[in-house]
Amino acid sequence: MFDLSERTIVVTGGNGGIGLGLARGVARAGARVAVWARNEDKNQSAQEELEALGASVLTVRCDISQEDDILAAIDATTAHFGRIDACFANAGYGAPGDPLKISLEAWRELLSVNLDGTFLTLRCIANHMIEHGGGGKLIAVSSMVAHFGSPMQAHYAASKAAVGSLVKTFAVRLARHGIQVNSIEPGWVHTDATAPMSSSEAMNKILMKRLPARRWGEPSDFEGIAVYLASDESAYHTGDAILIDGGYSVF
Repeated sequence: MFDLSERTIVVTGGNGGIGLGLARGVARAGARVAVWARNEDKNQSAQEELEALGASVLTVRCDISQEDDILAAIDATTAHFGRIDACFANAGYGAPGDPLKISLEAWRELLSVNLDGTFLTLRCIANHMIEHGGGGKLIAVSSMVAHFGSPMQAHYAASKAAVGSLVKTFAVRLARHGIQVNSIEPGWVHTDATAPMSSSEAMNKILMKRLPARRWGEPSDFEGIAVYLASDESAYHTGDAILIDGGYSVF
């Protein structure tokens, strides 16, 4: 079970944080990995790390908010590996956003990546999978913040909630093609983006009172779910949102 040999898996934003954790998981299970991300220095570092695990790796500079970039990345990936069997639409970012003060420009800029970029990634790769046949796996990375009022992250929370709805829509539309579509909803996870919060004594004092696991998540906590969702073992599992948050959202 869970053997991903001979499968090509794309991870957008796979050069760091949760994305690199997902890429490590599928690489350990034997997959060929294509990392699509904008920072070429981080791409190179991720490639070296994944190749050290024995994986065949391709990195492609890609801005997912640009459809032409995604189509070019598909062409580069299929030219190198032949086809795409699964994709983790992980690329995105967070930013402060008071709903009473955020500018429309800042709102649209974030949604162009987190929502538009996720939509374009799923749509373009879904069409590739349908054309080539044989089904496939599409997984979007959302966030547990989709379920909470987030007064200082209005545009981020809205984008992640919308991703959840988008995943359900794609799951229903693509089921007849043997393509399963799910989302992962991370909680509090150690990444470069969350470093200012995770290093704050005051923040940790508040957080640990609410977090049953009593620790921050790590990118490695996403390796197992990545393998499951990219494998045949999840062939009847679609349209779901899987929380990985150490119990935060149920306490």
